[in-house]
Amino acid sequence: MKQFFLTVLGVFTGLILFVVVLPIVLIVGAAASAKEPATPANAVLELDLREGLTDQAPTNPFAAFGGSGLSVIQIVDTLAQAEKDSHVKVLLIRLPEAGISPASADEIRQAVRRFRASGKPVIAHSQGFQPVGTVISSYMVGASASELWMQNTASFQATGFSADSIFLGRAFDRYGVRAEFEQRYEYKNAVNEYTQSDYTGPHREAMTAWMTSIYDSAIANAAFDRKVTAAALKSTIEAGPYSAPQALSLKLIDKIGQVEEAEAEAKRRAGNGADILEFGDYASSKGERQGSGRDAIAIVGGEGAIVTGTGGGGAFGGGSSIRSDDTAAAIYDAIEDKSVKAIVFRVSSPGGSPEASEQILAAVRAAKAAGKPVVVSMGDYAASGGYWISSEANWIVAQPSTLTGSIGVFGGKFVVSEALGRFGVDLRGLSIGGDYADAFAPSQSFTTTQRAAFSASMDRTYEEFVQRVSTGRRLPIARVREIARGRVWTGAQGKTLGLVDQLGGLTEAIGKARELADIPADTSVRFKRFPTPQSPWEALSAAFGVQSEAAQALVTLGGVMSDPQTRAVLNRVEMERMRGQGASVLADQPL
Repeated sequence: MKQFFLTVLGVFTGLILFVVVLPIVLIVGAAASAKEPATPANAVLELDLREGLTDQAPTNPFAAFGGSGLSVIQIVDTLAQAEKDSHVKVLLIRLPEAGISPASADEIRQAVRRFRASGKPVIAHSQGFQPVGTVISSYMVGASASELWMQNTASFQATGFSADSIFLGRAFDRYGVRAEFEQRYEYKNAVNEYTQSDYTGPHREAMTAWMTSIYDSAIANAAFDRKVTAAALKSTIEAGPYSAPQALSLKLIDKIGQVEEAEAEAKRRAGNGADILEFGDYASSKGERQGSGRDAIAIVGGEGAIVTGTGGGGAFGGGSSIRSDDTAAAIYDAIEDKSVKAIVFRVSSPGGSPEASEQILAAVRAAKAAGKPVVVSMGDYAASGGYWISSEANWIVAQPSTLTGSIGVFGGKFVVSEALGRFGVDLRGLSIGGDYADAFAPSQSFTTTQRAAFSASMDRTYEEFVQRVSTGRRLPIARVREIARGRVWTGAQGKTLGLVDQLGGLTEAIGKARELADIPADTSVRFKRFPTPQSPWEALSAAFGVQSEAAQALVTLGGVMSDPQTRAVLNRVEMERMRGQGASVLADQPL
């Protein structure tokens, strides 16, 4: 009977694969192989930042079904190619009304400035700057353009930077939920949302400090690009909000107009017959920068929470995560590649599992031991576990607004038996074995011995973290303890503390990797990316598991169908079938 159900399940899975998934795969494959539209002779490259950004492009070919859009790295890569493309004359940027992640905004601004340095104009258009999130970062990107336009009815409300936190302490008390957590130490503030009703002193201090750092950095960058003093720009901005005409009179923007007018102006500057070219289409046609030369620099990507295992994200998209097996394997692959002389490890992560982080850090150590320097390029975040995996790199590059540090640990549980009891639900637990077997049961509080054992494990993890930072950053243990305690720092703050070596993005990290690998500046270098993107067939196999014979058969079919001899035989069979039915076939079609 068991075999019967397994057989039925296999047949059912096969039918789904054949009827639903196979057409999708064929469509994706056809789209990938289709000839890309040629870039117009005079093109206006339009970059729309309103749909949100990831840090890195996904390796899953079906990620688009999960809503994945442009990535920061893709924007940097593509603008670097557009700088040298004689067909691309102008860059047009559509700005969001709310904020852009500060570190992403830093990196995009740097790429825009490099594009402008090639002699090509940049026009940015805004339909308003609303007081939502880090809108000052959106303004900073707009200020880096040659001209900043704003719609006539829009408002300039980028007057500062605010953030809100939700505290559940009183609600938990009211409804009988006990949050039993350990934190190392007072600045590891994620716990406070469960236990407090307001900011603690350290929580307020740390948040105010990194928010101020981000705000001041954005103001300074915008002031530099607008050719005014930071003090003057800050005073003007904070006296807002303003209407579009007021913003124009105060020289916060350059022109008022609809986006269609901005597009028309961009096309006028691009030349006769100019046309708008969407950024995503152009990026797809150009692909990632490959470089050239004998020597290669590996770019290893990691974005999201750090967890153990493999296969982050679903088959058709889903959230990003840094899977320790996959990321460590990518680094080891780069180590084994003889052409790779250095590794740039792009990290954008708020943290995660210490065990997963240590597995990845061991791979970083192995790269260094193999004589391949590792340069970390930090994205939006490289905090907690994100800093753990970065700590022993040869060199760390971060944006001024990257959130990093958070050298600490927390953990615990929610006891919900009383809360459920108020609704007539009784939660009871049973355990056998040692006292610690039910330590994390939600039905009861930690016992005294359980709490002591758990607290000791938190101490061990914290000390291990501190030790790795001390070793990697060559800082005394006592100094690391001073700047650790779970506190979040920006990249700019981290540089003054010795947690970061250099401010910048991927471009600067690649430059440092070349230097550490002794690759001359005038020598061409290739880029190899790890992990390599999955093919649709590989993604299907991963989605349904290597034990799924249906998926394996489909993958095999994909390999067979791509073989030239197989296709020749199939063509011959099809032509003979057509002849047998009376069709006229002029000649066999060559492959």
